[in-house]
Amino acid sequence: MRRWNGWGEEGDEYALSDDARAFLAARIGPGRAPHDASLQQVVERVGASRLPSSGHGFETDAKIRVLHARGQSFPDWIALRCGRIGPCADGVALPSSHDEAAQALASARKLGAIVVPYGGGTSVVGHLNVPASDRPVVNISLARMNRLMVVDDKAWLGTFGAGTPGPQVEAQLRAHGFMLGHFPQSYPYSTLGGWVVTRSSGQQSLRYGRIEQMFASGRLATPRGQWSVGGVPASSAGPDLREVVLGSEGRLGLLTEVSVRLRRLPEEESFHGVFFPNWASAIDAVRAMVQADLPLSMLRLSNEVETETQLRLAGHPQLILWLQRYLGMRGIDEGKCMLMLGVTGTLAECRRTRRDALAIAKRHRGVHVGKGMGKAWVRNRFRGPLLRNALWALGYGADTVETCVNWPKATALMRAIEQAAHDALAGDDERIHAFTHLSHVYRQGCSIYSTFVFRSAGDADADLERWRKLKTRVSEVIVAHGGTISHQHGVGVDHAAYLPAEKGALGMDLLRAVAREVDPDGMMNPGKLFT
Repeated sequence: MRRWNGWGEEGDEYALSDDARAFLAARIGPGRAPHDASLQQVVERVGASRLPSSGHGFETDAKIRVLHARGQSFPDWIALRCGRIGPCADGVALPSSHDEAAQALASARKLGAIVVPYGGGTSVVGHLNVPASDRPVVNISLARMNRLMVVDDKAWLGTFGAGTPGPQVEAQLRAHGFMLGHFPQSYPYSTLGGWVVTRSSGQQSLRYGRIEQMFASGRLATPRGQWSVGGVPASSAGPDLREVVLGSEGRLGLLTEVSVRLRRLPEEESFHGVFFPNWASAIDAVRAMVQADLPLSMLRLSNEVETETQLRLAGHPQLILWLQRYLGMRGIDEGKCMLMLGVTGTLAECRRTRRDALAIAKRHRGVHVGKGMGKAWVRNRFRGPLLRNALWALGYGADTVETCVNWPKATALMRAIEQAAHDALAGDDERIHAFTHLSHVYRQGCSIYSTFVFRSAGDADADLERWRKLKTRVSEVIVAHGGTISHQHGVGVDHAAYLPAEKGALGMDLLRAVAREVDPDGMMNPGKLFT
């Protein structure tokens, strides 16, 4: 059973060794174990539904409303853990088809209700926050729209219900000899429709592309009726309206069906660990690989602090000690950076790509340590969010930011983000453990993904204030350096204040105008993306 107030399944834990705990305590101080509210306590605090007693098609049971009230942002986390859930929707609809979703939307409109769409519940930037409103609020969950509807094996297209989570996308396609290849860290729970409306990016986007390259067409239920976008391989007939749906975050209606461009299953796939003596040589090697157009599936580069953190949290001290000694004999010691390199394709293509990539790594003083670390990474590639549960139990909070810039700005922005994090709580005499990796790379630049661990204050309001200081400081630094406010998580509530800096005043007016056209009553997910 999935956890109601954290990540993963009940009983699925991220074990932290004594060494890992000591590592964290030495850097930011000892944590303070929290006291969490129970689900029953939270349910008992939920107010009565404002919907009529019957005849509207929405479930009004307090428990189901609580289970759809929050995502995985840090404010969501605090709300769930301390039991101060805030506003809940007054009802939840669970349609099984486009027509049923359209009917739920029509019912919400008759009720004068605000609609907050719900996919996999994995949003980390406040997409699911229920606004405080005099109007009733409803969730429309797409969880039952989770099947492969059509496979076109000539056009290599697959059409799914938008509520299909990642594992079911791949399992259903595999039965036909196809795959999609979209693997965000939220993959076990996030949904195909959610990926589209947040412009998601998967771990192997270097081979398969971001979701915008995969998205072929979609069908939406809007307050003004059905809307279909896309459907041909390419077109010069005006602006591509798929782009309006991509990243729309529920403001334009319910994305109910999604057609995606498929690939055949690869013959071979492997992941390799490569260590570099310092950040400068590592980032130069990665840039050289991507600009050489090597058909790699992934390049994931950890900076010095993340490399040390990963090795200390790995939980295999004797193996890590052996690795450290081996690298030391090869001239790699303090300040080392780890690259995880993915090779996917035909057998011949993989041999050639691996050879060429490792040759570039060697020219930049990289040391290949084989596939062992790669195999461990594959086993745990979607378990990273479980660390937040373990940290919280020890009295630590954790959050992330991510951005994207051109190569000349990458190192300066990475350092500035980490410094801003350290400065954010310095006035409170608190330390932050900040570390970073490049999760996606392009010919022109790279994404920068930073994680922050800080001590819990033991009080919900104080914890939220620490988070706000941190989030504000690092977001301001990102904008000041010309980075996007989000590379893969979307905007939601948490990033909305920074979107105008990227889109400009005219661009924001255009977004609002599109929303007004399809949603004249302002019922669709207000407050997200823009106000």
